[in-house]
Amino acid sequence: MRLEVYTIKFIEGVEVRSLKAVPDERGFLMEMLRCDWPEFMKFSQAYITACYPGVVKAWHYHKLQWDHFVCISGMARTVLCDLRDGSPTNGLVNVFHLGSLNPVLLKIPPMVYHGFAAEGNETSLIVNFPTELYNYSQPDEYRLPYNDPSIPYLWEDINR
Repeated sequence: MRLEVYTIKFIEGVEVRSLKAVPDERGFLMEMLRCDWPEFMKFSQAYITACYPGVVKAWHYHKLQWDHFVCISGMARTVLCDLRDGSPTNGLVNVFHLGSLNPVLLKIPPMVYHGFAAEGNETSLIVNFPTELYNYSQPDEYRLPYNDPSIPYLWEDINR
C-alpha cells in the first residue's frame, strides 16, 4: 500500500507555525507569538475579531501591514489569494482551517487578499498581531466584496 503525501504550496511570504497547548490540572497555556520566533517582525498592537456563523468577512488586503492570525475559539476557514503583480505565486489560493482543532499562527504578507468565515455553528474568534498600528484617518485596508469575480474562490462552495 502506497501512502500519498500532499504538500501545500504556500503563497509567497505566507508562513504557518503549529501551536501547542500545554495543559495542566487548572487548564492550559498556549503561546501565540514570541519575539524569538522567525515569524515575529515587530509589535504594533493586538486585537480580536469575531465572525458569526453564516457570515463571510472578505476580501481585503494591506499595502504595508503583515497580519499574524491565531483563531482562539471555534474554527475559521481562512482564505488567502495572491493577485500581486510579479509574484511567483500570482493567482494561487490557500485555504486554512484555523482554530481549536488546528491551533496555528498564520502569517499573511502585505498585498495578499484574505478573509475568513466561521465553520460550523460557533462564532470564531481570531486574534491578530499586525505589524502596523491602525491609522483611523487613513486605514491601510483595501476591500473587495466577498463574491468579487476577480478572486477565484467561492465562499458558498462549502458542501463539496
